[in-house]
Amino acid sequence: MTQPEPAPEQRDRTVEQSSRWQQAMRDIVGGSAMISVLAVLLALIAGGILIAVTDARVQQTAGYFFARPGDMLAAIWNAVSKAYLALFRGSIYNFARDDVGSALTSLTDTLVFATPLIAAGLGVGLGFRAGLFNIGGRGQMIMAAAAAGWVGFSFNLPPVIHVIVAVAAGLIAGGIWGGIVGLLKAKTGAHEVIVTIMLNFVALYFLMYMLRTPGLLQAPGGNTPKTPPMEPTAIFPPLFPGHNVHWGFLTAIAATVYVWWLLNRSSMGFQFRAVGINPNAARTAGMSVSSVYIWTMTISGALCGLAGVNQVLGTVTSGFSSGIDAGIGFDAITVALLGRSRPWGIFAAGLLFGAFKAGGFTMQAAAQVPVDIVLVVQSLIVLFIAAPPLVRAIFRLPTPGTAPRRRVRASDRRAEKGAAA
Repeated sequence: MTQPEPAPEQRDRTVEQSSRWQQAMRDIVGGSAMISVLAVLLALIAGGILIAVTDARVQQTAGYFFARPGDMLAAIWNAVSKAYLALFRGSIYNFARDDVGSALTSLTDTLVFATPLIAAGLGVGLGFRAGLFNIGGRGQMIMAAAAAGWVGFSFNLPPVIHVIVAVAAGLIAGGIWGGIVGLLKAKTGAHEVIVTIMLNFVALYFLMYMLRTPGLLQAPGGNTPKTPPMEPTAIFPPLFPGHNVHWGFLTAIAATVYVWWLLNRSSMGFQFRAVGINPNAARTAGMSVSSVYIWTMTISGALCGLAGVNQVLGTVTSGFSSGIDAGIGFDAITVALLGRSRPWGIFAAGLLFGAFKAGGFTMQAAAQVPVDIVLVVQSLIVLFIAAPPLVRAIFRLPTPGTAPRRRVRASDRRAEKGAAA
C-alpha cells in the first residue's frame, strides 16, 4: 500500500525546518569558535612535524627509510608522542607523581601562568571590540606593577586592607597610563598603536630610573636595580596549601565576568561595540565617540594593569626588576585574537597559553625538545587565526551565513528541460 503524499503546506514546512537546521549546522561548523579550535589543532600538527624533523633518532632512521620505513615511522611517533605527553604532564596532570595533590601541581602551575595572560588579554580584547588596538599592555603592566609594588613594600597595613590598597593602586596606575592614549586619540586623533608603542618605552625607562634611584623603588642598602620584597600582608594568599596558584586567579575570573557584563549587559558596552563596528554611524546616533575612546583605553589599561599586579603580588613577591612584564603584554594580543575578543573565549585562550608555558619547560627537560617549539606553535596559532579562509579550505568548512547548495533531482531536471522546450 502506498503512503499518501503529504500536503503541500506540510511539505513546505518540513523543507523549511530542514533548511533551518542545515543553516544552523553550517554556522556552527564554520563559525569562529570552530576556526579557533582547528587553528590550535593545525598548529599542534605543525609543531609535531618540527619536533620530528629536529629529532636525532628520526634523522638517523631517515638515512635508510626505503630499506626499513617502519623504523622512521616509529621514531617519528616516539618523538612526537613523548614531547606532547611531557607537555600534558607539565601542564595538566603529572601521572608520574605518587599522590593526586602532587600530580595536580602541573594544573595549578598552568593557572599561575594563565592569570596575567587572561587579565591582559581582556584589556586587549576590550580595545578590539571598540575598534582600538591596544599594543601598550607592556607599559600599562609596568606602571601598575611599579605602583602596586611600591604600596606592597612601603606600607605596613592590615592583611586584607593592604592587598586591596595595592591592587587598587595598580589598577589606577594602569588605567591612567591607558587613559592617556585614549585622551590623545580623542582630542588630537593620534593613532593608538604609535602612542602605545612609545609609552611602552617611556614606562620601561621610567621603571629603570626608579629601580636605580634610592628612595623610589630600589631596595635600600644595595646598588642592584631591584625592589625590596613585598610585605607578607600585601601578597595574594594561596588558593590551595602547597600549590603556587593564588587568589590572583580569582581576580582574573572576576575581571572576565566584569568584561562580559560590561559588553553584553551595560549601555556603555553597547556604545563600545557600536563605535567598534562603525564610529561614524555611532556619532550620527548621538554617541560620544571621544568619550568611548577615553573610557575604553582607561578600562583596557586597568585590565592590563591587573596583570602587572598579579606579577608583583602573586609571582615575584621577593622583589622585581625591569623584566617584570615577562612578555605578557605582547602575548596578550595572541590570547585576545585566539579568544575572538570575547571574554570567555579569552579566558579559555589564556588557560591554553598558560598550559603551553607551564608544559613547555617539562617538554624541554623530559623530551629534550627546545622550548622554542612552543613559541612556534603559538605563532602558528596566530597565523591560522588570522586566515580563516585557509582553515576553511583545509577542512572544507562552509562559510557562515551562506546557503547550502540545493541538490536537484534528476526528475526535476527533466521537468525543467521539458518546460523549457
